[in-house]
Amino acid sequence: MYTLAYTDQFLKQIRKLDKNTQKRIISTLERIRVRPYPHVKKLVGSPYFRLRVGDYRVILDIKENKLIIYVIEVGHRRDVYQ
Repeated sequence: MYTLAYTDQFLKQIRKLDKNTQKRIISTLERIRVRPYPHVKKLVGSPYFRLRVGDYRVILDIKENKLIIYVIEVGHRRDVYQ
């Protein structure tokens, strides 16, 4: 099972979202801890992955050798890739 590590940027961004969206994103992250790869997609031209949670996207970095998922950023799909 992977360990989740949150960046300060992610924590700041998730606090700005409403409570229902926050719970939904956190519960989805907890679910992917066992096997993350079926749930994420690789970003083109980037070493990171994205996780889709409704209209929101979570940007992740998966370290296979340490079994850590770094949660980098969260945002609405229209803004998060910029």
